[in-house]
Amino acid sequence: MFQDRADAGEQLADLLQSEGIAPDVVLAIPRGALPLGRVVADRFGVPLDVVVASKIGAPHNPELAIGAAASDGSVWRNEEIIDHVGASDDYVEREAETEAANARQKLEQYRGEAQPPDLAGKAVLLVDDGVATGATMRACIRQASAAGADRVVVGVPVGPPDSLADLEREADAVYAVERPRNFRAVGAHYQSFGQVSDEEAVTYLERD
Repeated sequence: MFQDRADAGEQLADLLQSEGIAPDVVLAIPRGALPLGRVVADRFGVPLDVVVASKIGAPHNPELAIGAAASDGSVWRNEEIIDHVGASDDYVEREAETEAANARQKLEQYRGEAQPPDLAGKAVLLVDDGVATGATMRACIRQASAAGADRVVVGVPVGPPDSLADLEREADAVYAVERPRNFRAVGAHYQSFGQVSDEEAVTYLERD
């Protein structure tokens, strides 16, 4: 049980340091990952930025993720669920374009006029405050890889073993402080897990 996102960030940074991880940049998934990402980036003395993806919902059940699209158009499709719900290729492509546009809009909201970090040849650490299905994280991994990252590592405080194993097939390495088999939801593993507003989230990106 983590006290809050700052505590989770400290514990995640401890784990990553013990494993010899040395990122060049930390990318956090808004909004909940930014308090945690600030702690991790400061521990390693590297820049913190954001990476944004938006899940693609199933027809008639938008809460069920059948994939995700990142702001650069990178898409991850869960083919098993797509087949199960009978989503057509046209539907998935149309929704992917819509969600990529939503991700770009959110990215502009957070980054403003600032230029995106150059990921070419860099060791990139992607962080979130936890993973459940891992859909958005997969799209973010693909975006970092497409941007030329030399190595893409995922770090999270908590996630179910099966989702983390799936992410390990996408990323170069995946680290989690806790991998509970009785995983219920990310927030269930925090004593304090309040919503992070957009206004608060942006403050974690501010530079001195």
